[in-house]
Amino acid sequence: MSSLLASPLVDLDTGAVIAHPAFVEAGGVLRAAPLPMVLELPIRVVLAGAGALTPLHEALRRAGRHPREAILLITGPCQEHERPLLRVALDGLRAIGYLYGFTDVGSMGPTLDTVTDTAPYLVALHPELVARIPGDHRAAAVARAVATLARGIGAHVMAPGVKHEAQAATIRGLGVRLAHGPLLAPGPDGRVRVPLPIADESAASAMLGPRVQELLLPAVTLPAEAMAEEAVAAFGEEPTITSVILVDEFQRPKGSLDRGRFLLSFATRYGHALHGSKPAQRLADPPRTVPRTTPAIAAMQAAGRDTARVYDDLVVTDELNRCLGIVRVSDLIRQVTSLRS
Repeated sequence: MSSLLASPLVDLDTGAVIAHPAFVEAGGVLRAAPLPMVLELPIRVVLAGAGALTPLHEALRRAGRHPREAILLITGPCQEHERPLLRVALDGLRAIGYLYGFTDVGSMGPTLDTVTDTAPYLVALHPELVARIPGDHRAAAVARAVATLARGIGAHVMAPGVKHEAQAATIRGLGVRLAHGPLLAPGPDGRVRVPLPIADESAASAMLGPRVQELLLPAVTLPAEAMAEEAVAAFGEEPTITSVILVDEFQRPKGSLDRGRFLLSFATRYGHALHGSKPAQRLADPPRTVPRTTPAIAAMQAAGRDTARVYDDLVVTDELNRCLGIVRVSDLIRQVTSLRS
């Protein structure tokens, strides 16, 4: 298995590198950077059954990497009679922890109904389609259609082989967020430089308020398996801490402890005896997450969906659902109020 990617996978909205290409050598050695990795995987290997994927699993195990760190880009078309088998195989990969996606969507890759049936994490446009942008309005229409489909099923869209700033600007305008290619290759100093889009200063954009990443506060985090008494100690260190976020080993939020409700559980006569030596997760609420590019008004709407938790901190996440910090609803209210004053 090898990767045809020649540069990191980059978020065009922020300039952040979110994954690096990786490959498994013939001897079963994984060559990958510490960041999340992208590996290309022929669809025939996926369809061949669990045994054909053993070298991949073993290569990750020997490298000390977890499937949750890998995005498998599945290459090649899927025939109609193979679709049931593909769904079963992908369900197995998902259960193990892999993220997966498809290449050449909208052209020579899987059909759109195959994409929707299998709920991928990522869909990649065909490189030739990207090469025709921005000069070909038909190619742009296909890219826009794929981006619309991806939003509908909760997937990310990637544009491969981006060479020019005009391409990057056009595909970003079509709703394509992720890209790789010569334009995004690391420079001599090893850094990736992305031509970021010009900020939208229109009246409509201004009325939505700043993005939550501009209001970000550091989150107090504990491992998801932490004991409740550890959370009590964390709250006790600083009276201004309003929440503790429970995260897994990849910093993805798994639970949220609101200061008031959590400490109230310990205020009863036997509270510490009942909860102290047990997992904090028992007293946690599901984290209320918002992507870091969410406008303030949209974040306020998200906060108001659960009236019982309307003032709980929101957890701000990156493109891989990792916790970047928190935003307090009181800060959102001030921002929205200032917009309307």
